Amino acid sequence: MDANRISAVLEPVLIAHDLELEAVEIQRAGRRSVVRVVVDGDGPDGRGPGLDDIAEATQSVSAALDETEVTGDSPYTLEVSSRGVTRPLMLPRQWRRNTGRLVKVNFTSDEEPVTGRIVEVDDERATLDIAGDHRSIPYTEVAKALVQVEFNRKDG
Repeated sequence: MDANRISAVLEPVLIAHDLELEAVEIQRAGRRSVVRVVVDGDGPDGRGPGLDDIAEATQSVSAALDETEVTGDSPYTLEVSSRGVTRPLMLPRQWRRNTGRLVKVNFTSDEEPVTGRIVEVDDERATLDIAGDHRSIPYTEVAKALVQVEFNRKDG
């Protein structure tokens, strides 16, 4: 199986569901393969696709793979999911969809990492609230940015 060929088949299918293809990952699991399709999109509230969006798209993705030869004769298990918080923020749209969330940023320089809440995003930079101070960080200075999971966040 070839991830690029699978991507070419799935991109138009996902576009029809207002979703973007983030990644296709293929991993051997015994005699089978696991085909992981990672998607993203604005969703109804602008914060990414919901479970219903993913479920609906999964049916179309499965049908598209069954109708083509891109998976060959090999048995596989299909997994379709959203990008989740474990994937780094790399594009402005990903930063925008996480506005209001806490993020840890590692820099391309030797500067110490910072953790702050995303308060503003444009095509060139994100502004973080770091302990009450706002800091504008150009994406070109970001080596890695990960959303931090908050279990006991108090809004307000």
